[in-house]
Amino acid sequence: MKPELKPGVSDEQTITTTAEMGIVHLGPDAPSMYSTPAMVSLIEGTCVRLLSRYVEAGEQSVGYRIDIRHLAPTPVGKQVTAKVALREVNGRRYIFDVECWNEDGVKIGEGLHERALIDINRFAKSTS
Repeated sequence: MKPELKPGVSDEQTITTTAEMGIVHLGPDAPSMYSTPAMVSLIEGTCVRLLSRYVEAGEQSVGYRIDIRHLAPTPVGKQVTAKVALREVNGRRYIFDVECWNEDGVKIGEGLHERALIDINRFAKSTS
């Protein structure tokens, strides 16, 4: 990891929610609302995007902890923004404070996400 990565660096990413990001797993009668798994995916993707600016060749990060509260519903079709900020670096572990907001200015999620730096080749060998 490049040494420029320090606590306080942040990133944000905005997406427009789609039907596939809704709570479709609850069945055909469920309202068309943004799902928690989709919010987690957006948070993880935003953290990966931030870290990708700092990884060296052959490195990547993997998530190992997610502690998120989904605070409010958002209808599918609205925009959602994930905001992530690196709180702490502990060796090869990176702790992020995370928030999600919808386009109406409502905070819909908050929590913590932790990622670990891996060597891609060594990681791939450990799974075979």
